[in-house]
Amino acid sequence: MSETLIEEFGRKPFLVLVACLLSLRSRDTVTINACRELFSKAQTPETLLAIPLHQLEQILYKVNFYKRKSALLKQVSQYLITVHHGLVPHTQQELLAIKGVGLKTASLVLSEAFLQPALCVDTHVHRISNRLGWVHTKTADQTEHELKKIVPQHYWRLINHYLVMWGQNICTPLSPKCSLCPLAQHLCPRIGVTISR
Repeated sequence: MSETLIEEFGRKPFLVLVACLLSLRSRDTVTINACRELFSKAQTPETLLAIPLHQLEQILYKVNFYKRKSALLKQVSQYLITVHHGLVPHTQQELLAIKGVGLKTASLVLSEAFLQPALCVDTHVHRISNRLGWVHTKTADQTEHELKKIVPQHYWRLINHYLVMWGQNICTPLSPKCSLCPLAQHLCPRIGVTISR
């Protein structure tokens, strides 16, 4: 999703941050359409703040938790204006200081908006890394920590791209399509997989 939005709107840190915040617990297909509509009206913290809250909620209506996310985007925009002169910071520490920004979002913003080596671990990366036996972790944060030990830094940005696509299409959460997977026979121990197709 972030690649598509960057192609359409450019590598703008504020838009990457907004898309990340909207994508939490929402499907990419829903989020991308909401982002397109929002970005046609606002691409800076200042222009987003100018949209009345009820109108912002209408734009984001199909995104899960749209009311909470609308209010959050207003808070984030105000924070960026007040603390960072309207710019998205480019360090993990400064990003994590923004309300609503967790490790996954901070890593994705650093990776996609600033092209920094950052390893973004979402549910797909966490699940597949454990299924393949690369790590043995319980949380995404633990997975990020462990993957950084074994994956060379120049691959960190790529991990999320490839494993998210793989997780959405082949190595799905329930009943993965092992019959279509080229890793299944010799390279995947299928840790935790009880049913597959």
